[in-house]
Amino acid sequence: MARLKRVLGEKPLFWVGSSKDDLVAFPEAVQEKIGTALSVVQFGGKHPSAKPWRGEGPGVFEVMADHRGDTYRAVYTVRFQDVVYVLHAFQKKSPSGIRTSKRDVELIARRLNEARIDFEVRYAKDQK
Repeated sequence: MARLKRVLGEKPLFWVGSSKDDLVAFPEAVQEKIGTALSVVQFGGKHPSAKPWRGEGPGVFEVMADHRGDTYRAVYTVRFQDVVYVLHAFQKKSPSGIRTSKRDVELIARRLNEARIDFEVRYAKDQK
């Protein structure tokens, strides 16, 4: 299998669960906005539309994109050294106003744990 080459300074981007498939299902304009923000993160920056995700502590952020009256979000973490994990991508459809649904919040917490496990397995040998 061919290995993708990264540019110097580019952090690898890993997708947890269905996050990549979910993002690809968004309108093209939303994909471009969120993709640009994730590219900035891969090179160590913080896109202007990124803000801290509440509830999971430091190193977890969300990027929002509005399109035709709908809001789309992608949640990612930079908590692990030199790696970016996209935890969830979803359209904001909260039945309770501005609050994010409990299901999405719980999914992000679960996927953050999956990312931690993946990082430990993938990079444990490098940490010794």
